[in-house]
Amino acid sequence: MTEEPADKPLTILIACDTYPPHLNGAAQFGFRLAQGMHGRGHNVHVLAPSPESGPSHSETDGLWTVHRLRSHGVPTHEYWRICLPWEIKKHISMLLDRVQPDVVHIQCHYMVGEYTLYEARKRGIRVVATNHFMPENLDPFLPFPKWFKRIVARNSWRDMGKVMGQAAVVTTPTPLAAKAMVEYARLPDVMPLSNGIDASTYEPRPGESIDRPDHPTVLFVGRLAEEKHVDVLIDAVAKTPPELNVHAEIVGGGEVKSALIAQAKRLGIEDRVAFRGLVSDEELRQAYLRADIFCMPGTAELQSLVTLEAMSASTPVLLADAMALPHLVEQGENGYLFEPGNSTEVSKRITEILELSEDERAKMGRHSRAMVDSHSLESTLATFEKLYRAEGI
Repeated sequence: MTEEPADKPLTILIACDTYPPHLNGAAQFGFRLAQGMHGRGHNVHVLAPSPESGPSHSETDGLWTVHRLRSHGVPTHEYWRICLPWEIKKHISMLLDRVQPDVVHIQCHYMVGEYTLYEARKRGIRVVATNHFMPENLDPFLPFPKWFKRIVARNSWRDMGKVMGQAAVVTTPTPLAAKAMVEYARLPDVMPLSNGIDASTYEPRPGESIDRPDHPTVLFVGRLAEEKHVDVLIDAVAKTPPELNVHAEIVGGGEVKSALIAQAKRLGIEDRVAFRGLVSDEELRQAYLRADIFCMPGTAELQSLVTLEAMSASTPVLLADAMALPHLVEQGENGYLFEPGNSTEVSKRITEILELSEDERAKMGRHSRAMVDSHSLESTLATFEKLYRAEGI
C-alpha cells in the first residue's frame, strides 16, 4: 500500500450562506478563498444559495464549479436569500456523494453551513469552520423590540457553539471575535486567522495616473445597512467647514439607501454626497485610490475587508471604536478611532486630516499600507491549506 503524497491536490467544498454577486465581507472571502485554492492547484467546489428564484443547479462555466441551492428572498433585505432545510438537505447529501470532497469548509453556522457540516460528519469528512457572523448583523432584519433581539442573540451564540463545535477546527478573522466566540458560544478553542488580502491589487500601477476630483473625498464602501451607521458619516460631512468643500462617496447598496439619500437632501448636501451603488472591481479600486480618507462607522465588523482594501491603497482611515476595527488603527499614525455614533468627532477628525500638508497625509497613508502586510492573503491560504490537511500549525 502506497501513501498519498503530502502535496496531493485536494478536493475542497466551500459551503457559503452568502456568495457573489452578493456584496459583503463573507461573500468576498468565500470567492477569494475559492480563487486562491484553485490557484494553488486544488479541485474547488462552492456551495451557495442561488441569487434568484429557481431550482438548485450547478454553474460549471467558471474556473471552479459553483453549486447553487434553491433559495428565497426576505422582505427585510434587498438581496439576502434563505434556504429551507427540506428543500436543500437531500441536494447537499447527493452533492457530497458525487463530489466526495477531502475537506469541507463552512463559512457560517446557519442553513447551508449547518446542513453541509452534518452531512460531512456522517461521511467522516474533515470539516473546517470559519465564522464571519455576529448576532448584531441580524438586528436590521428583525422588526422586534430590543429585549426580543437579545433573546435571538443568545440563541444565535448557542447555535453557533452547537454547530461549529462539531468541526475539526474553528477560525474567525480577529482575536476579538475569537474571544467572543469562546465566551458566548462556549467553543473550547477558536483560531484567529485574518481573511487575508492581496494588497498589491489596490496599489497604483507603474505609470498609472489617478483621476482625482477638485475637492476632498471621504469614502465609505459596504452594505447600506443599519449597523453600518453611514448616517453618521453624512452628518459629519455636513458639519465640516464649508470652505473645505468635503464630499462623501458611498459605494454599495442596501436597505437604508433611500433614508440616507433623504438625509443628505434634508441637510442640504445632496450635491456633496455621491451614491455609487454596486460597482465593478476596477471602479472600486479607483475609488480607493482617489479617496483622501476612508471612513467605516460600522459597529459590527468582524474584520472589515473594505478597510484593509482602503489601507492597501495607502489611504488614511477613520474607524468607529467598536468590535475589530481598533486593530486597524494606530492612533494618529494611519488615522483615528472615534466614538461610535459621534458625528461631531468624525467631522473634527476629517477636518484635522484634510488640514495636514500633502506630505503629512501621504505619510499617514504609507503607514496604513505598511500595517496591511500582516494580513497577507498568501499566508492565510497557506494556513488554511495546512488545516485542510490536518497538519500542525
